[in-house]
Amino acid sequence: MALFQRLKNFFHTLTARRYSWPALDITLPGDRYLHLVGSIHMGTHGMSPLPDKLLQKLREADALIVEADIAGSDSPFDGLAPAEPLDQRLSPALLADLEKTLRALSLSRDEFEQHYAWHIALILQATQAQRLGLRPEYGIDYQLIRAAAEAGVTVMELEGTTSQLDILRQLPDEGNELLQDTLTHWHENARLLQVMLSWWLKKPPAEDALVLPTTFSQPLHDVLMHQRNQAWCEQLYALAPGRYVVAAGALHLYGEGNLPALLRQRIAFQQTVQ
Repeated sequence: MALFQRLKNFFHTLTARRYSWPALDITLPGDRYLHLVGSIHMGTHGMSPLPDKLLQKLREADALIVEADIAGSDSPFDGLAPAEPLDQRLSPALLADLEKTLRALSLSRDEFEQHYAWHIALILQATQAQRLGLRPEYGIDYQLIRAAAEAGVTVMELEGTTSQLDILRQLPDEGNELLQDTLTHWHENARLLQVMLSWWLKKPPAEDALVLPTTFSQPLHDVLMHQRNQAWCEQLYALAPGRYVVAAGALHLYGEGNLPALLRQRIAFQQTVQ
């Protein structure tokens, strides 16, 4: 009977219930139920309000789990020491690529002269999203945090803004590779944003038939995606019994080394040792 129940629980985790938003359900041993939501940090007006059924799941949850609680007004970038001039830190080729993109966006190089490369990459990515009509107030995680506050649901963090900033600050060469990838894959990133928007505005993806454009080099993918997914997997597996809505960046839920796959592997491993 115990073996049958374990098998039943395991195969239940593989059952993919479809929602009108990008999401996956994972049942962990010990009465832990996760509703994993593929969040987009900036969105459009059409992504608000959130689906009623998603909000109902949130109201019934013991907690909302997000990458970082971004409801506050303080910027994590406040207080960063100024960097050296760009021509002392970037290769001539990278600097030329950056200047080309800044001209295309009608931005002045002077605005970025003392920013670290990883910070410039984030600003350019946010600028690109804004030019495509996306706004932070329509981001999925931001809307869920606001809804949790209204419903009195506890908000928990997987990382927090300080930890996220630490990851960026520890990138080799001040994040030159992240800046290079941002510039090299500029058009692919725009297409990826449009794809993820369509998951909320039109139809969520089928997990087993998803092919995404590449916008990170393999070393960056390992640091920014896979290693974080592994850490989140351990955190989620250590949760107390209960129901949780987990809002993680959509790219963490799909593609190579994704969070749901790691959780399922963790479940399967525990089943084999029991």
